[in-house]
Amino acid sequence: MLLQMEYEAEKEEFQQAQQARGVERLVARGDAWLPVRVGRSYYNSLNQFCVEVFRQSAEEEEPAEHNFEFGRPVQFFKIDGSNGTNGANGQSHQAQSPHQTHQPQSPHIFSSTGTVSYVDGDRMVVSVPDGFPVSDLLLTDDAQLGVQLFFDETSYRLMFEALERTMRAKGRLGYLRDLFYSRQKAETFSFPDMGFDYLNPTQAHAVNEVLRAKDVSIVHGPPGTGKTTTLVEAIYETLRREPQVLVCAQSNMAVDWISEKLVDRGLNVLRIGNPSRVNDKMLSFTYERRFEAHPDYPQLWAIRKAIRDLRSQKKHGEQWHQKMDRLKSRATELEIRINQELFSQAHVIASTLVGSANRLLDGQKFGTLFIDEAAQALEAACWIAIRRAGRVVFAGDHCQLPPTVKCYEALKGGLGRTLMERIANEKPEVVTLLRMQYRMHEDIMRFSSDWFYHNQMIAAPQVRNRSILDLDLPMTWIEAPVSPSEGDTNGNEAPSGGAGTSLLNKTEAQLTLLSLQAYFELIGRERIMEERLDVGIISPYRAQVQLLRQLLRKNDFFKPFRRFITVNTVDGFQGQERDIIVISLVRSNDEGQIGFLRDLRRMNVAITRARMKVIILGDRHTLTRHPFYRKLWQYIQSLRKTS
Repeated sequence: MLLQMEYEAEKEEFQQAQQARGVERLVARGDAWLPVRVGRSYYNSLNQFCVEVFRQSAEEEEPAEHNFEFGRPVQFFKIDGSNGTNGANGQSHQAQSPHQTHQPQSPHIFSSTGTVSYVDGDRMVVSVPDGFPVSDLLLTDDAQLGVQLFFDETSYRLMFEALERTMRAKGRLGYLRDLFYSRQKAETFSFPDMGFDYLNPTQAHAVNEVLRAKDVSIVHGPPGTGKTTTLVEAIYETLRREPQVLVCAQSNMAVDWISEKLVDRGLNVLRIGNPSRVNDKMLSFTYERRFEAHPDYPQLWAIRKAIRDLRSQKKHGEQWHQKMDRLKSRATELEIRINQELFSQAHVIASTLVGSANRLLDGQKFGTLFIDEAAQALEAACWIAIRRAGRVVFAGDHCQLPPTVKCYEALKGGLGRTLMERIANEKPEVVTLLRMQYRMHEDIMRFSSDWFYHNQMIAAPQVRNRSILDLDLPMTWIEAPVSPSEGDTNGNEAPSGGAGTSLLNKTEAQLTLLSLQAYFELIGRERIMEERLDVGIISPYRAQVQLLRQLLRKNDFFKPFRRFITVNTVDGFQGQERDIIVISLVRSNDEGQIGFLRDLRRMNVAITRARMKVIILGDRHTLTRHPFYRKLWQYIQSLRKTS
């Protein structure tokens, strides 16, 4: 089974990473925090025992990005500082001479696994098992405490269970399974189009197709076409016919985004699982915050405290058991009442696909399941949520970022092909393509439209000619350092050395900032500040991103503009847009090797983040051996000739 191959590959990669990398590399990859300081410990509203930790960093350092998010398993570890700073695998951070014979002491890794309950900036709350030795987290003067991500068995277990359940299913789930994996026609209702004055024709058509679908519908939304706007209206209209819907996405960030738009539309959203973007607006519709705000919660909290106090007593006689049973019975009664009220009031239940397996949803069935960003979700993850629904609406774009698959053999076998893509290929009649885009200059859109969307995209009149400077070219390609055969050995790609297998290109990184500086000087400081022109610097390689951030921090020219500039990977920019996009492609070698730049969907995402200007930096001699990049180079040259 392909999913089994991916599971074993990811687990092996995790174990090798733990053995081979010091904590310095884990921190650089965003997989560990070191050092951390322990805050308070307490029981949260869900009666989970929680420990609060704070990441410590030097004052001059910017907070590094990390991969901790709600629901991910973690482990604490403690390092004895007497032997230098040790890695989480027992390796020293500091390079040792070959003549040194002493081995650093292995750190103590706590056996109990916790789960991220909440994370915001440098503060994280970890739920741990009852009886977790919090006192052991306290440190001596020469020790450091850290926390690292642990391999996530739970998500795989839930996906395996979902596949097994789906394979043997009868009833509605069995019907959907057979429909999705055959050429059988999906059933629809028949009624005239409803009008939506605030939507364009393809958006309105998409909403009508969602309402007509008995089984399945797909909203295919290329960049800037208002997919979220369309999906929100489809959900709103569905709720005029159904009492409640389930809305899911692969990531917490995607769930947050659609949830916030639904709240703005006036819908009551109950978010299962904590949001990744933590602010008062987002927290106000989370299950935990609503639970705490319920009038019966203070009484429930008092009963739970009484239960914990009673458990701490040494004598457990008959009277003790009777009192414990009464308290537990009353606590259960209050929990059921609060849950019933919270769920009955909500129009939309929102969670990640894996989060839809939460015990809070046990026994819940929904007429319609909406899966946003469905083109990034593994097939097995979709089936976790589909079991709760009578019909499914997919929304996304399979020409943008695919699911993350680490096992090459599993990817080759088809694990990266999503359920949305499968259904779109087998049943094109259920797909509605949103054609009008409202984000980018027509010349930026045109290349993407030609290559990925069969030349069907249209630029809205208000953005068709949007630009920053008069007579400016919307797209430029700056020939970054040539390969060694051209005489520039310093301009070549190189392994990062500090962030796993990632690559960087120092000369190209410097040229990236010089190119942006030259463009800023053309625009003028006053206009940038007044119009708050924002910039995204994108590289497919994490090591190049880290290098660009370092260079940006040290560059005095950009000091006044730093709040307008974001540097991140392609994945980090999914769903975002900027006035100016600068792309550093890194690859420069004699062999014409471009690695995962062959996944052209990433390039589609990178280019289409821009509203008015795209600046690409890359070694033409390396990249244009691939037909896509050759076509892109030729397209940009044609813009220059026609300007």
